[in-house]
Amino acid sequence: MKWIFFSALICLLSSICETATSQPKLVKLWQTDSVLKVPESVLFDPAGRVLYESNIGGTDPWAKDGNGSIGKVGLNGKIINVDWVTGLDAPKGMGIFKNNLYAADIDQVRVIDISKAAIVQSIPVEGATGLNDITVDRNGVVYVSDSRMKKVHKIENGKATVLLENLQSPNGLFIKGDVLYVLDNGGMYRVEKNKSLTKIADGMDGGTDGIENVTGNDFLVSCWAGSIWYVHADGTKDHLLDTRDQKMNSADIGYDVMSKIVYVPTFWRNSIIAYELK
Repeated sequence: MKWIFFSALICLLSSICETATSQPKLVKLWQTDSVLKVPESVLFDPAGRVLYESNIGGTDPWAKDGNGSIGKVGLNGKIINVDWVTGLDAPKGMGIFKNNLYAADIDQVRVIDISKAAIVQSIPVEGATGLNDITVDRNGVVYVSDSRMKKVHKIENGKATVLLENLQSPNGLFIKGDVLYVLDNGGMYRVEKNKSLTKIADGMDGGTDGIENVTGNDFLVSCWAGSIWYVHADGTKDHLLDTRDQKMNSADIGYDVMSKIVYVPTFWRNSIIAYELK
């Protein structure tokens, strides 16, 4: 009887230890056809059950050439419409609030009516030259980074103001409740109420790009050069993906919290790859 009890206890402890020490991993599910037009960002829309992706549409990611567009992709990887909405320059990060899709487009934020599939407003950001990522809070306030001018702007009631400045190379943004997180030059930071930055993690080279919340205070962070990191609440991190040797980028990722699927835009490879987070 004692032997059975101790054997069961050992098995239980081993199972607990294995679970506690297991590292998250990404398992590839599918990849779209390579017909997208330099996809920089992917956004999962839980209401519409669809993916939106931003097409830069040219060889210069910062050109005001009118070649940019927003595409729609099914959750099975089938492309619905490469050019769902046209008339943009070089769109990058996106965010959704109610029926509006917001897209960062060099020096302005485009507001797209989802039901109409049309741009209904363009919000200028004074002095901006490199608007990059967007996040929208529960009240509809838009936050957008300017990587070139090293700032983060806040857009409220259609008017943009500077929230943060004198950064290094800000890109990815994520708002969780009332807390804003920003990626800047290989690091992940929490923005405090006094606008100071608290470092969560660093050492993620290759151009920190996209940030998504997994659960609690755990996050996924992508680096443009071809890396994805899992950042734990305590600041420790696991390297989940490295495609740099393949010269395959991993730009501004999207994430479906419920299915735990990560959507990765490959930029110059003109496709999106879906991975399950395990």
